[in-house]
Amino acid sequence: MAARKTSESRIDLRLVRAELPPEAGALVDQYERHLGLERGLSEHTVRAYVGDIVSLLGFLHGVPNENGRNPDSRTALQGLDTAALRAWLAELHAGGASRTTLARRSAAARTFTAWARRQGALDSDPGARLVAPRTHRPLPAVLRTDEAGSVLKASSAGAVQLDPEALRDHAVLELLYATGVRVSELCGLDLGDVDLGSRVVRVLGKGGKERVVPFGVPADKALRSWLDEGRPALVESASKPHATALFLGIRGGRLDPRAVRRVVHEAVGSVPGAADMGPHGLRHTAATHLLEGGADLRSVQELLGHATLATTQLYTHVTVERLKAIHDRAHPRAR
Repeated sequence: MAARKTSESRIDLRLVRAELPPEAGALVDQYERHLGLERGLSEHTVRAYVGDIVSLLGFLHGVPNENGRNPDSRTALQGLDTAALRAWLAELHAGGASRTTLARRSAAARTFTAWARRQGALDSDPGARLVAPRTHRPLPAVLRTDEAGSVLKASSAGAVQLDPEALRDHAVLELLYATGVRVSELCGLDLGDVDLGSRVVRVLGKGGKERVVPFGVPADKALRSWLDEGRPALVESASKPHATALFLGIRGGRLDPRAVRRVVHEAVGSVPGAADMGPHGLRHTAATHLLEGGADLRSVQELLGHATLATTQLYTHVTVERLKAIHDRAHPRAR
């Protein structure tokens, strides 16, 4: 099993994929279709999963090996066992891969080998015996309640002039903070996904899973202003406006996640002392403030669209200060 000596940039992995033996290349193509069509994963997630598997198969088949040539006597997954998986991870570790990267690669390998076993490409599942390295998950940066209020207050002040972009940006910020939706989910919203009467939004999340998320009065007001004053103005000025998208870019197309990231960075950056963050930081902030306000983990999990409660538990650190305060007030030996 030849050790790969090249770095694993995206360009390198494309070259590796092109040089895989035909059987392995066909299996990668089949797995990619499975991820995108059957599991409904996002383009970004599919690209990451496939890149990890190309890395694994490139290692397994010695692409590239020291002579720059592929072994031609192997079938697609011949030699793929737990020892090979561990050797692949060891090589990545020796190349400087972080514990987080190794954990992600381990998870990708386990998902792939389980699928390959179901497809009959493997007689057994070697990934089931692969233990991923434990990762240290840093606590996400979040805004304090007063900082979030300052961000939205400044944003609303900009929208007073009824500038279409300012109205849109304020509605975007209010909805991100009110619902904790992902930036891709926000940009994918259509006009029909918003029920202003009930103050809920229907979101299509990861894996094509749909959920309904409520929002409050400030977000409702911001959305109504955008729909009444801002969106019509952008539609009128655009040559080919998007017919159904809730949020539009300056040229009338569906709002791009990069534009939302810019909006959030600029808005948060206007508040002195606030941690720099993008849309995902507002998602963290929304979850944190929900828990601080007394929401239970299961409810927050449903609102955020987390597949497992373990992901939502990342936010439980915020309850520590609240518990300390309750302890100080209620326990006779607290002071």
